[in-house]
Amino acid sequence: MSEQFEEKIKNYRTAPFDARFPNTNQTRNCFQNYLDFHRCNKALATKDQDTSPCVWYQRVYKSLCPISWVRKWDEQLEAGTFPGKI
Repeated sequence: MSEQFEEKIKNYRTAPFDARFPNTNQTRNCFQNYLDFHRCNKALATKDQDTSPCVWYQRVYKSLCPISWVRKWDEQLEAGTFPGKI
């Protein structure tokens, strides 16, 4: 992984502005980053590549999403009832 990317992740504090979600309500941003994290992991793991770039999405959704939502989504993923397309 490039040093610049590692440095950005290391200094990460909160989710940066995302032009796709300009409104105050960040619910969709939270959900989208959760999906992106799992899609990234799935895609890179399938190709036997390093999944460390996916950490960015994880940090963003963890800073935006309530913990209760993440726990519920994780349980749904394990049960096979998650509503999102990963």
